[in-house]
Amino acid sequence: MSLVKSISGIRGTIGGRVGEGLNPVDIVRFTAAYATQRRAALPDNNTLVVGLDARLSGAMVESLVCSTLVGMGYDVVNIGLATTPTTELAVTGEHAAGGIIITASHNPKQWNALKLLNQDGEFLTDKEGKQVLQIAQQQDFCFAEVDRLGTLKHKDYLQYHIDNVLALDLVDRKAIAEADFRVVIDCVNSVGGIAIPALLKALGVRHVTCLNCEPTGHFAHNPEPIPANLTQISDCLRQGGADVGFVVDPDVDRLAIVCENGDMFVEEYTLVSVADYVLSHTPGSTVSNLSSSRALADVTRAHGCSYSAAAVGEVNVVTEMKRVGAVIGGEGNGGVIYPASHYGRDALVGIGLFLSLLAHKKMKVSELKQTYPQYQISKNRIDLKPEMDVDKLLADVQQTFRNEKIDTRDGVKIDFADGWVHLRRSNTEPIIRVYSEAHTAERADQLARQVMQIIEK
Repeated sequence: MSLVKSISGIRGTIGGRVGEGLNPVDIVRFTAAYATQRRAALPDNNTLVVGLDARLSGAMVESLVCSTLVGMGYDVVNIGLATTPTTELAVTGEHAAGGIIITASHNPKQWNALKLLNQDGEFLTDKEGKQVLQIAQQQDFCFAEVDRLGTLKHKDYLQYHIDNVLALDLVDRKAIAEADFRVVIDCVNSVGGIAIPALLKALGVRHVTCLNCEPTGHFAHNPEPIPANLTQISDCLRQGGADVGFVVDPDVDRLAIVCENGDMFVEEYTLVSVADYVLSHTPGSTVSNLSSSRALADVTRAHGCSYSAAAVGEVNVVTEMKRVGAVIGGEGNGGVIYPASHYGRDALVGIGLFLSLLAHKKMKVSELKQTYPQYQISKNRIDLKPEMDVDKLLADVQQTFRNEKIDTRDGVKIDFADGWVHLRRSNTEPIIRVYSEAHTAERADQLARQVMQIIEK
């Protein structure tokens, strides 16, 4: 059993002993700690929002979270099955003190998590997250007496989210409808199966083929939207008759795109293409994390604009975007953050902007991909063992490649003349992520192996 406690939330496998997995006792403990932190931060705001994806454990976790918050004296707005970005928007829509998203994102079905939001519908800061962890450890919280118990009401925020997308100036519903796109979607049996068809209908897309859109929580394949897991939709598109495929993860903050011929557009290029469209209309800065493709920097500079990188993690990217006033940003895992909507990764916004781009370009998705700088990224991992000293291992890598350009803001990133390698300890899994990129897959793999050998020797 695993329980990962970080500033971005509490993630774990369902069950197990207290402190070793995500079980009822720990769910209540961390929920109460979060409520305590929010009370201290905003003592006059008595509302919190709760939303969840369609995981098998969702109903159990939802009931514990909502009851605990009511027991802490909060009025809870439960928006039920909802995407992560929908829940983020609901926090500001309700003028709430924050919110809890019950989702383990791309993790397999045995995982679930509590993602913690502030009053802006954004993830807690490093300082706020550490406060929650400290409160949970000390169990320094006090439940409400009977006359001060909170209330619970249910509300649907999907249409609110869709209206937000439709209201964006760069989402061209008229052009999308006139293009008469034929779209295939894979929603991995979670909340995307509710949200994405409704969005496409609102955008005027009349021809939609749905794969795995029943929100049962029984994921039809590994839920991370990477090429190895997307053979079903790829085969469907290879049969012909469709213009584009969209794949989302269980909580719909990541968007992967599939070309009309079944080839992967590649998740790194979701942000690259959307940024190209946004920059062509509203020039400005862009931001992605250190593990994202160089292609975004190339495209940004081609528009005469500036690019900057942030440490991995949505909160870090958002912080950097606010610092430089970025018009678009996100992460190379298919996470698009568009401040004109809100500061959160949002696959619905990504779909609206990408279809607008495609309608204006009047070209096939595979042709569009070829207009961008061509890089190949290799994503590897090293499973951590108890005896591993991660800090020492990363220091060894840094020392070995000391003559190259090194960035140590988040693990170790080595910039070579023809590519890069980034090693960092995952915030959500007991692994070291090893991402590398070059102009060819062979060179990207070679760079990764060269660095991984130092750790695995």
